Amino acid sequence: MRTRITSMIAMLLLLAMGCKDVAPNQIPVTEEKSMTASDILSNPEYLAISYGGYRDTTRTIQPTIPQLKDDLKILSAMGVRILRTYNMQLPHATNVVKAIAQLKQEQPGFEMYVMLGAWIDCKNAWTDKAPDHNVESELNAAEIDRAVALAKEYPEIIKIIAVGNEAMVKWATSYYVQPAVILKWVNHLQNLKAKGELPKDLWITSSDNFASWGGGEDLYHVPELEELIKAVDYISMHTYPMHDTHYNPVFWGVSPKNMLLSKKQKVENAMIRSVNYAKDQYNSVQAYMTSLGVNKPIHIGETGWATYANDLYGDEGSHAADQYKSGRYYHLMREWTTSNNISCFYFEAFDEQWKDAGNPQGSENHFGLFNIDGEAKYAMWNLVDEGTFEGLTRNGHAITKSFDGDEKKLLGHVKLPPVRLNFKGYE
Repeated sequence: MRTRITSMIAMLLLLAMGCKDVAPNQIPVTEEKSMTASDILSNPEYLAISYGGYRDTTRTIQPTIPQLKDDLKILSAMGVRILRTYNMQLPHATNVVKAIAQLKQEQPGFEMYVMLGAWIDCKNAWTDKAPDHNVESELNAAEIDRAVALAKEYPEIIKIIAVGNEAMVKWATSYYVQPAVILKWVNHLQNLKAKGELPKDLWITSSDNFASWGGGEDLYHVPELEELIKAVDYISMHTYPMHDTHYNPVFWGVSPKNMLLSKKQKVENAMIRSVNYAKDQYNSVQAYMTSLGVNKPIHIGETGWATYANDLYGDEGSHAADQYKSGRYYHLMREWTTSNNISCFYFEAFDEQWKDAGNPQGSENHFGLFNIDGEAKYAMWNLVDEGTFEGLTRNGHAITKSFDGDEKKLLGHVKLPPVRLNFKGYE
């Protein structure tokens, strides 16, 4: 009797609220809004990051799903809601998506989405034969098929597919392809969307260097690139001022008029110029896109700053790589991108030592905001102080601050950029 009376009361309340179409004994369920790429990109509350969970010096040792879940909890705590993965040949990306799905089941309200990368190569890439940059690898089709299959299986998690990673830029001499190859696969995915075989709100892009998107030399300005810019749902561009502290150091240094400033202020000025250099590259891509009569979003698919290097960017090179400069670059880039509704897939979440396994001190191994064991580098110190990572671990280690949280000790390792007479408009 009590059950029947309760049901009648519920029905009366629903009718009073205007729910006239509710059938007897049917209580409406509030459905969670399905987020789209359009919803999460440009949203400053949805931080993005590039993610690889590898702990070892080789990718043949894959991180376990429990290890991936530990990482995802750390990233979620710091406000990251969108991850970028890079290829489908290895189990990593699939396991990342599975780990997210498990966490969504275990922790109601857990929210994380994926920009799924499909790796694209030219013929003979990574072999002892000469790469043929005008012909694509016969492996590309299977890579796209794997990305499609996973996107179909997990539409609530995978919101973007990126065709290729720095696959068009000419300095990727081991594997780059012509824009026509990327255009072919972007069109293929867009056609699958049009036929209803992929979600209509799944966004398709390619993630590449700013020059590859028309922001650099004229040699990139080919008809196929114009068509590609029209075909993608948004442009995912890379910018790396840190690399150009060696290759194009027009912004990098200390001017004579600033010699009397403190060490911190000299570094701060250099990092502000570095971010302005990244902004210029962003603006150059935007200008080229606009010149084609196209207006669509541009987001940062990659940018980052190494925290250590024994190569071109280290103490014997441009003096760019250290935790202090990296931390300042991270926060300055986040401030710029979030305030302008630009998603920034910061590179990267954790150090990965497989990238330059033969040279452990090489810069490629040291782009993470955390080291292999989860020690928070300078960029993350403020979050450690706020208790953001309390109770979370990586490889069994609690999240603590590098240099014991001693900024004076950290600054003792910082070298100033070289003295330069001018910065061609950057000063």
